[in-house]
Amino acid sequence: MTVSVSLSHDLQGALAVPERTPAPGLIVLMEWWGLNDDIRALCQRFASEGFLALAPDLYHGEVTTEARRAYELSDALRTMDAVSDVALARDFLVADPRCNGRVAVTGFCLGGAVTLAAACNLSDLAAAVPFYGIPKAEHADYARVTAPIQAHFGAADPLIAKERAESVREQLLAAGKSVELHLYDAGHAFMRAGDPQAYHQPSATLAWRRSLDFLRRHTAMASVN
Repeated sequence: MTVSVSLSHDLQGALAVPERTPAPGLIVLMEWWGLNDDIRALCQRFASEGFLALAPDLYHGEVTTEARRAYELSDALRTMDAVSDVALARDFLVADPRCNGRVAVTGFCLGGAVTLAAACNLSDLAAAVPFYGIPKAEHADYARVTAPIQAHFGAADPLIAKERAESVREQLLAAGKSVELHLYDAGHAFMRAGDPQAYHQPSATLAWRRSLDFLRRHTAMASVN
């Protein structure tokens, strides 16, 4: 289960604690629906793999199941405000004695875009793992990235063409950054297990394994058999 935590006077989050600590910190950034039960369950899943997993509420209290409202909320969200919330989540984890001092970030859809923006604007992240999200160009100076990046996109995503993901990889490589790009035979939100129209089990299983291996490697956490 996750517990609610206060990251600042107006920012809340959901925290899942692994059995063994100290553990690497992992910021888990929500889809455009908000901080819902799916994201809380994902935090718990990461905790079961040994991460101190924290999902900040980027909408500051609102959650929806309606696509139209999700669009409105995501459109109103200012990327750099969300990056500031990521920084607060990072500081919260670093200050927690159950954290080993290394903090990575991952995110999905909206959260994937914020993950990349955070990697471009925060200098002390251990790793960044975005899933099918790309920020606007004005928030993505890839020359400023310091964290290694592993990105996951669906090759058949109707919202984000694979060429856009490949362009991000090329910009990172041109800037001399560490990046992996994985494309899957899937569409958008292929990791969303509760959505049979989006979920693609073979891609989700492979992406999960890859992301865990990458996160463990860059947070100095030994692999778990």
